[in-house]
Amino acid sequence: MPSLIDLQSDVREHFGWDEIDDIESAKAMVLRVENSSLEIWSRHNRMSSLSRLFRRLETRKEGVAILGAAIEPEELIHILSEPTMIVVADGAAGVISEIPDSLSERAWSRVAFIVSDADGGEGTIEAVRRSTPFFLHAHGDNRRDWKSLLEFAEEQEYPPEIILTHQTSEKIPGMHNPGGFTDGDRAACILTSLGVSNDRIQVFGTRADVVGRWSGTTQEKMKIEKLQWMRRILGIQGLWED
Repeated sequence: MPSLIDLQSDVREHFGWDEIDDIESAKAMVLRVENSSLEIWSRHNRMSSLSRLFRRLETRKEGVAILGAAIEPEELIHILSEPTMIVVADGAAGVISEIPDSLSERAWSRVAFIVSDADGGEGTIEAVRRSTPFFLHAHGDNRRDWKSLLEFAEEQEYPPEIILTHQTSEKIPGMHNPGGFTDGDRAACILTSLGVSNDRIQVFGTRADVVGRWSGTTQEKMKIEKLQWMRRILGIQGLWED
């Protein structure tokens, strides 16, 4: 069985992408963040942010719900009826604005972190405004997006804590490669790397046959192909049943 990180090379080969583009974007991201004047984004503090998330997830044994791009309000309301923590896949945060205000505040209070490659639109922007911890991801064609998101985050009175991720075979100081490919399955990989067992993880709003309405701007045919890889990765983790 291939590892979750080895699969990233298979994905690049399938789509004809060059790993050097992923590497250059990742190295540019870590340089941009470490040149920021924000002390909270220093490498030492990014490691502290990761440790805090580990402790939060480790000490509280309730389930963790991943909100995927096809999440609908009624699913989120169901999640909130249980003592469940929430991890958001990028733009899926937008669904929180579609439930009653009293419930939306409860939802935001339960969000442990958001996983983003910076193309999630208004839901992602709202997460930045609310200082939600971020796993910010670099890949070959999202430089403009992550630069814009970092600039917006720096302007906030309380910028969010961030942890940087990449999808290359290299070891890049100051960044992590948890495995995975799309925001949704990368969220599951991150939870696994933080010691959360599969029996605590549930995936909502994750479909491989249609493009979820909270997906970033994309070509539908290519996105469906990407979602097939997502299904494979979640299947390896035991989080997808056909």
